[in-house]
Amino acid sequence: MSSSTTATNNSGGRAYYEGDVDFDVLAAKDPEFAAICKVSKNKRWVDFQDPKVVKKLTNSLLKHDFGLELQLPDDRLCPPVPVRWNYIRWIQELLDTTSDTYSDRYDPEREVKGLDIGVGASCIYGLLACQTRPGWLMAGIDIDAHSLKHARVNVESNNLANRIRLVQTDSNDPLVPLQQIQCETVDFVMTNPPFYDSMQDMQSSYTNKHAPPSAICTGSENEMICPGGDVGFVTRILDESLRLRDKVQWYTAMLGKMSSLQRIVSKLKENGIGNFAVTCLQAGHRTKRWAVAWSFLDFRPSNDVARHGELVHAVLPSPTAQTVAVPMMSAEWAGTKVDDTLKELDVQWQWRAEIFTGVMETKGNVWSRAARRKRKFAGSTEGREDADVRMKNEDGAGSDGEDIEVALAVKIVCKTEEVQLRWLKGNDYVLFTSFCGMMKRALTGKA
Repeated sequence: MSSSTTATNNSGGRAYYEGDVDFDVLAAKDPEFAAICKVSKNKRWVDFQDPKVVKKLTNSLLKHDFGLELQLPDDRLCPPVPVRWNYIRWIQELLDTTSDTYSDRYDPEREVKGLDIGVGASCIYGLLACQTRPGWLMAGIDIDAHSLKHARVNVESNNLANRIRLVQTDSNDPLVPLQQIQCETVDFVMTNPPFYDSMQDMQSSYTNKHAPPSAICTGSENEMICPGGDVGFVTRILDESLRLRDKVQWYTAMLGKMSSLQRIVSKLKENGIGNFAVTCLQAGHRTKRWAVAWSFLDFRPSNDVARHGELVHAVLPSPTAQTVAVPMMSAEWAGTKVDDTLKELDVQWQWRAEIFTGVMETKGNVWSRAARRKRKFAGSTEGREDADVRMKNEDGAGSDGEDIEVALAVKIVCKTEEVQLRWLKGNDYVLFTSFCGMMKRALTGKA
């Protein structure tokens, strides 16, 4: 994907960077960038070992892809834009697909508050988040006064001082200092932590590679090194999250190695956290990074967000989608079958026949044989069908039906030759798969 990919209005942000930056496209837009490019076999390339070149590439991408300007000191980290943006974009999709409206899309009216732990001199995450989502507010913390001084300059020069709040903290302060940033709750926490445990650890990570680092590192020691490296840092956030719980909807963190991701996912499972998501943030063919997110709420991200990018099976969360094949059948046929089946169950159900889509909410397994027998003997209640119908409207409000304690919510979309089942809400994966199995039997007659 070239650097010329633009933002889309309905998604609240540009697409992921997926391939290497197209230097020819960027040079055509930016004469200053073109001047520092080298040309070989009629193709431009840049020297990633030259800090001035790396800084110019970062500034050019921010200017032409996001309309941002950045001033960076020579003694602090220069952030590569593609991986940083991919992290922000993934968080956007996490939040878009876990709202109480069940809409699975960007809501420009929703105010979102985020916290960046360790903003650095660039404040790049806050700038990207607020520039692409006008309803977002960001707080950023750092223990380094020198970095915060430059971060404030970048916030002010991009006219975002009214939406980005920067706070200096101490190494002994909590990593999620809600009181210090004057927030009772936030929608997400993010961090790009120091990856290494010591200078020796950092040097050995380079010497053990078959190739030299893809770009020169200008980061200071406090940006690159901390006790326990990335796993130690993220474990501190995990420990704090066990106390804060749903004061934050999504706790997220970038990680430098696949082995680090595996260790953090193991820690989540050890603590009984089943609602988590993982991603590979690779942009192009150079450095890979990974990220993890976890939540104590029960809104489930879409499957392509929860299991995003190239990942090993061991780190994958439970899938949040299943598809039932109905060969040779139309969406209308499948929709009628689904609607008739769910009207017979003691669930809250709203069906929109014009788009072959519905949402089911239930307080538990009401489709088992035992549950069906119990309902049959109890007798049907007159008017129950109308009373049980409730689905989130376009504005997120429910209909007039009585609310229930929802153990499972599933969106059902009927298409030609297939029915898609999307897990929206709930903590019980077995309950979701049981519902999917029931729907498969109803649609195909097969288990």
